[in-house]
Parts: sequence; C-alpha cells; structure tokens
Amino acid sequence: MSKLWTLITQLHSIAGPVLTLLYPLYASVVAIESPSKIDDEQWLAYWIIYSFLTLTEMVLQPILEWIPIWYDVKLLMVAWLVLPQFKGASYLYERFVREYIRKHATEREHQQVLHQPEKKSLNVGKTKKKFVEFIIPNKEDQDTY
Repeated sequence: MSKLWTLITQLHSIAGPVLTLLYPLYASVVAIESPSKIDDEQWLAYWIIYSFLTLTEMVLQPILEWIPIWYDVKLLMVAWLVLPQFKGASYLYERFVREYIRKHATEREHQQVLHQPEKKSLNVGKTKKKFVEFIIPNKEDQDTY
C-alpha cells in the first residue's frame, strides 16, 4: 500500500508542472506556427491568466498554506484553463479581463492625449527613425565590411 501511495504522490507532483507549464508551452509553440489566430488567442489568454494566478498565489502564500486542498483546487482550475475542450482561458479573458483592460487602457490613452504637448509627437517620429537607422545600417556601412 505504501508503494501505491508513493506512486500517487509522485504523479500528483509531476502533474502540476506538466499541466501548468509543459503542455501550455508545447501548445503555444504549435499555435504560433499554425495559420489560425483562434488558438493564438487561447494561449495568450492562458499565459495572462496564469501569470495573474501565480502572482496572486505569491502574495497570498501565507494564507494559502493553511488551506490543505489549495494545490488540488489550483490543478483543477488550471486544467479548466488549459484543456481545449473547455477553453477556460479564452472564456475568462473575454468575460472579465478584456473589459477591464479596455476600460483602463482607453482612460490612460485619453489622458496621454490630453496632456501631451505637440512637440513630443514630433520627437516620437525622430526617435523611431533613429531606432530604425540603428537596426538597419546604411548601404555605405555594409560595404566597408
């Protein structure tokens, strides 16, 4: 019986990293390489929500240590986010995160437009041009090599 319990414990500890990191990493690479944008949205949403979950878990760690089933609840929640049958990450992102981001992003952009002097907009073009010149060297510089 003790060997069975050890096996179950080991599978349980392996399931977390596989479910939360390895499979999403593999699926994200496959999504990037596929022509469809639908799967890209699912995996971007997953990484956003998983990052938020991880940060929340780090902050609440002293409290979560006292909840014995926290790890199991987290595994079930991540399974719901990850598994393609449920598409939980896309659902959460569409339902909650997108509205919050749009609300605050549009307010911030509106404030930047109101408080931005016109000279700054001219400097942005110059900065962008300098950056492009830095990244893409002139023909003359390439000939010297």
